[in-house]
Amino acid sequence: MRIVLVGPPGAGKGTQAAFLAKNLGIPHISTGDLFRANISQGTELGKQAKAYMDAGNLVPDEVTIGMAKDRMEQPDAAKGFLLDGFPRNVSQAEALDEMLKAESMKLDAVLDLEVPEDEVVKRIAGRRICRKDSSHVFHVEYKKPQQDGVCDNCGGELYQRDDDSEETVRTRLEVYHTQTEPIIDYYKAQGLVVTISALGKVEEVTARAMEALKSKADDK
Repeated sequence: MRIVLVGPPGAGKGTQAAFLAKNLGIPHISTGDLFRANISQGTELGKQAKAYMDAGNLVPDEVTIGMAKDRMEQPDAAKGFLLDGFPRNVSQAEALDEMLKAESMKLDAVLDLEVPEDEVVKRIAGRRICRKDSSHVFHVEYKKPQQDGVCDNCGGELYQRDDDSEETVRTRLEVYHTQTEPIIDYYKAQGLVVTISALGKVEEVTARAMEALKSKADDK
């Protein structure tokens, strides 16, 4: 299957993408991973992206699209892929359609993870990260440490990242609504969108997503 995963920040896209890709036997292609891989490998696209990022500017669509195209042409993506973070706007969605059309391919589904805005704010603004090891993540409500402000794993101080503040989260949501959300209508016009609730336990959301994708495939 060729799938695009969309949803607001805090919807759990990265977590769900990893589980879904494993269950479906297809690679999980995320924008963040594409940037990191191209920059670390010193590719021409990576050098271009780094120059924009170092200057504090957004990476242009054509660079992101080029990275995605290169990745989708790798052998492990021949039977399908799950795109996470791309396309990010309608221009990128149109470019993706052109890429696939040139290869006589098309998307099978666009999975829309739906989460109420207040829940998104609660999920992100409540995160606390360990200063000693950023892979140790807690939450003031959903995953409380045994001792307030102290990492259970290593005793490091837990803190809230600047980009996890409520004000920043609401700004990120506004960007999502204005830039990324329109691709849902774009893909609805093609009959590709399946929307599921991203509330509940991780495994419940994964099961819901797999069932929705199976139904979509059966409809074809």
